[in-house]
Amino acid sequence: MHPANLRKGYLLGLGAYVSWGFIPLYFKALHSVAPVEIIVHRVLWSALFGSLLLLFWKHPGWWRELRENPQRLAILALSGSLIAGNWLVYVWAVNDGRMLEASLGYYINPLVNVLLGMLVLGERLRRLQWLAVGLALFGVLQQLWQLGSLPWVSLALALSFGFYGLIRKRAPVAALPGLVVETWLLVPIALGWALLHPAAQSLQGDFLTSTEVLWLVAAGPITLAPLICFNAAARHLPYTSLGFLQYLAPTIVLILAVTVFDEQLSGPALASFAFIWLGLVIYSLDIWLNLKRRAQG
Repeated sequence: MHPANLRKGYLLGLGAYVSWGFIPLYFKALHSVAPVEIIVHRVLWSALFGSLLLLFWKHPGWWRELRENPQRLAILALSGSLIAGNWLVYVWAVNDGRMLEASLGYYINPLVNVLLGMLVLGERLRRLQWLAVGLALFGVLQQLWQLGSLPWVSLALALSFGFYGLIRKRAPVAALPGLVVETWLLVPIALGWALLHPAAQSLQGDFLTSTEVLWLVAAGPITLAPLICFNAAARHLPYTSLGFLQYLAPTIVLILAVTVFDEQLSGPALASFAFIWLGLVIYSLDIWLNLKRRAQG
């Protein structure tokens, strides 16, 4: 892979994961709205803003390619369902005071990405990368042992986003058109929910005149921007490297949970996170050394 594409991929990945790290602040501002309502609005406003953006950010031939390859619609319907489920679990966890569990889910996710990259894509790890994976895995297993039960929130987040990223990496559809189609395929479900729940808080007249409705409208660009970066990064990076960049987002979430929202982080949990962070440092060092060798060679 060309060094310029790798650098572009890493920058796009950084943009996506830093944005996702701070997104709980947005969901906390909407704590009075039910999680499923927030997801309905994320779908609707993402579809609208994505379509408007597609008018200006040209992708010639994308609609013709979809018409000629209808199986791609089925792939995007599957990836859209996975990301919608991921959104719902994440919003519920954040507003239910489970930010640390959500953070753990996205610490587990890179290990899922590494496993999928090796089993499905045939990617191979270098020695330093194996060391990094081992340290991170040890930290995750220690965290699971400390919880003493199956962390279903964490596992649901890790698996849904891991398979979503794999599908989008393999799908021959550009980032923005793919996202627009994903969200529009979910629009009938979102509208159906709204019709079946006319008493929903966000559909009431007094709510529609409040400032909170502006936060729901903002769900469109807030959702689209990091996903566009992520999907573009997935096309430029090895999937294992993309997975390890994701440690940035849960680290930010972890810091917010402890410093801003007063969730408790025990000593053993902090120790397990330390192993994960050490793995991230080693993996990042390996990436930097490999990029340097490519540039020199």
